Amino acid sequence: MEKILDAILAGERAALGSLPVPESYRGVTLHADEVSMFDGLPAREKDPRRSLHLDEVPTPRPGPGEVLVAVMASGVNHNTVWSSIFEPLPTFGFLSRYGRTSPLAARHDLPYHVLGSDLAGVVLRAGEGVVSWRPGDEVVAHCLSVELNHPDGHADTMLDPEQRIWGFETNFGGLAELALVKANQLMPKPGHLTWEEAAASGLVHSTAYRQLVSANGAAMKQGDVVLIWGASGGLGSYATQLALHGGAIPVCVVSSPEKAETCRRMGAELVIDRAAEGYRFWKDERTQDPREWRRFGARIRDLTGGEDPDIVFEHPGRETFGASVYVARRGGTVVTCAATSGYEHVYDNRYLWMHLKRIVGTHFANYREAWEANRLIAKGRIHPTLSGVRPLAETGQAVHDVHHNRHQGKVGVLCLAPREGLGVRDAELRARHEVAINRFRTGPGGGPGGAGR
Repeated sequence: MEKILDAILAGERAALGSLPVPESYRGVTLHADEVSMFDGLPAREKDPRRSLHLDEVPTPRPGPGEVLVAVMASGVNHNTVWSSIFEPLPTFGFLSRYGRTSPLAARHDLPYHVLGSDLAGVVLRAGEGVVSWRPGDEVVAHCLSVELNHPDGHADTMLDPEQRIWGFETNFGGLAELALVKANQLMPKPGHLTWEEAAASGLVHSTAYRQLVSANGAAMKQGDVVLIWGASGGLGSYATQLALHGGAIPVCVVSSPEKAETCRRMGAELVIDRAAEGYRFWKDERTQDPREWRRFGARIRDLTGGEDPDIVFEHPGRETFGASVYVARRGGTVVTCAATSGYEHVYDNRYLWMHLKRIVGTHFANYREAWEANRLIAKGRIHPTLSGVRPLAETGQAVHDVHHNRHQGKVGVLCLAPREGLGVRDAELRARHEVAINRFRTGPGGGPGGAGR
């Protein structure tokens, strides 16, 4: 592994194809024999630092259509949190079902699960039939793993019955020194970004793009009022940027003054600190409070000059969904991609059917949507949002921080990269966007401006 890293850092990427691939590598894993370790505990008390391990595991060989990547950096997503606390169910069931689909997929059904749905790195090996990528190419990966053997997947790969989220429903994910992906998951690494910045966007930015911009989601247009929950977080920060650059009017909902300031640094003017303003949409575990919906809706209209949201960008789920349906304008859209506060949604259907509103479900993105989202980053239109970066050995702590909402933007993880600030290839574009890039770094002091290998 040391020779591979030396070649990458020295800029000798063409030599990677002739270097031997290590027989094993370090990866962040879950163990199948520990899935009951948190039984009986509330979700908030389940500690990813106990369930996540840094193990040496055998290196998989890339099969037809697959690529082995040396991972310089990765990132933490909520799906890693769910995996680490075995909720809503252990991910080993996903691996088992996938393993039964083909001899090639059977490699994924193991007693350990290498996690991670983001990466920025360098191609080491390409399997049979791969023509678009070769050793030495610098890449980022989106997380859609799809078989494309079913007709439903050919109009929109997210409708394929055999689509899975890599590193969550498959093995050999990106929180590791090496990762195995399909060739059609790869995209060019934006040259002006560091490794950790480039790795921050794959899952959340593509998800936000499909959810908000794509015709498969809300099809946002200029002038739309867009209510964005968790607007400073990993997903919401990209939605906020997409709304601003698409000519829409974001109304950013956050939970602290620091997160409100993050949204203002991004350029948002309309911000609601729901904690400071004391919104409580549930009276108790079973009863919502419509008076709070109305108070929240009035606050939005105060900010927008009397307009209700054309689009509500939903992902908290149970805690906020009733309010989201209520505040959307007549004929408006609630678009949802997740349920971080709970999967069972309760809302008053009268406000949906009688006011002709729509609920649209979206899930990650297809290759075209992910490519378009990455293109916006490569052109410096959208910037990565990072609240902190940790080494691979501290991934458990990083996941714990996300589990307890102690982050803004994304939490990055250095895999093979020895330090932050490496990997910038386009110094000119970096210089043009340096101020904005640092502004979008949500941790103390902004981001590094490194231009090393």
